Amino acid sequence: MPRTIVILGSLDTKGVEFAFLKTEVERRGFNAFVVDTGVLGRPAFLPDLGREKVAQSGGTALSILVDKKDRGEAMEVMTRGAAVVARQLHSEGKCDGIISMGGGGGTVIGTSAMRALPVGVPKLMVTTIASGDVSAYVGTSDITMLPSIVDVAGLNRISRIIISNAAGAICGMVGDKAAQSSEDKPLIAASMFGNTTPAVDHARGILEKEGYEVLVFHATGTGGKTMESLIRDGYIAGVLDITTTEWADEICGGVLSAGPDRLNAAAETGVPQVVVPGCIDMCNFWAPNTIPKKYQERLFYAWNPNVTLMRTTPEENAQLGRIFAEKLNRATGAVAVFIPAKGFSQLDLEGKPFHWPDANRAFIDTLKANLRTNIPVIELDTDINDPVFSGKAAETLLTMLRKESPLRP
Repeated sequence: MPRTIVILGSLDTKGVEFAFLKTEVERRGFNAFVVDTGVLGRPAFLPDLGREKVAQSGGTALSILVDKKDRGEAMEVMTRGAAVVARQLHSEGKCDGIISMGGGGGTVIGTSAMRALPVGVPKLMVTTIASGDVSAYVGTSDITMLPSIVDVAGLNRISRIIISNAAGAICGMVGDKAAQSSEDKPLIAASMFGNTTPAVDHARGILEKEGYEVLVFHATGTGGKTMESLIRDGYIAGVLDITTTEWADEICGGVLSAGPDRLNAAAETGVPQVVVPGCIDMCNFWAPNTIPKKYQERLFYAWNPNVTLMRTTPEENAQLGRIFAEKLNRATGAVAVFIPAKGFSQLDLEGKPFHWPDANRAFIDTLKANLRTNIPVIELDTDINDPVFSGKAAETLLTMLRKESPLRP
């Protein structure tokens, strides 16, 4: 049976373009299910799911939006409705993949629908803003953004090529979806930086030998957000959170913050976790000329020409200790904190640029003073990348997982 690709967009302002996209999808042997998100104008052709249903799913009757002619309100309603409709179509088996096209407004609505779908469902957004900062549109999802090159405003020799290529891309993704193995292993989430790669690599080997599959997330802000999202969505059996550096960026105004919800998901969902203050000795900025003036007298290390690391202070580390304790005190599942006393990163070893024992001790002491007494803090006389440290952290997580599910490997 042919798979179904949802085509979502405004059929009044961009009806000709969506009609062409529909034709291109169908000529490749796929079913096209068209969802109209327009409001004011008449649709260029009859969709499979009309704008009335989208508006209703967003909480407002279409007639009210038409009467008000308030673009902002209409955008909000259709954005909510598109997400609801996408989830419903997927749950009904009518969405094997989704594609949309648009400018700023169309991209907001289209990507809202895409973010509502599970990871792995092919998602393609043809947009005029693909070359800018699209983090607000993509979020923690696996949306593919394709530059439209020209505005999505009529068919011409350029737009036909782009739309046809887009149809081929989404059909290729849907038609070549990876088969799900009946032997899928339970998943462990691990956080990593270049500074903690040896630790995570060693721990991963231990966990994989015990029958787990390890997903490694680069602690760049987006990585932490994505990890938290997958934990909440129920994909993750356990968390080896070796690299919590994103919290240093959050409090110092660095460029790799994962936001204030970092460390919430595992605690609130009861997923077993081992937490390490990996790389909290550093905050990330881009090139030196981007560093805020208030930090000009601080200690820096040029990681590469485009990334500059700033050493955190005892005061900042004490603040991090309070935050970590507050987050972990909410844990409803097993949790342990591992402390590498001889260095939180490669740069924090004795003789290295960020070696500052008093700063690290400020974190450790404040954490212990505020943490629940039944949460173990294991302080080892090693640095973070010592195999002894990462090995014991991995073994502790395995012990937690065996207690959670004795039938697991």
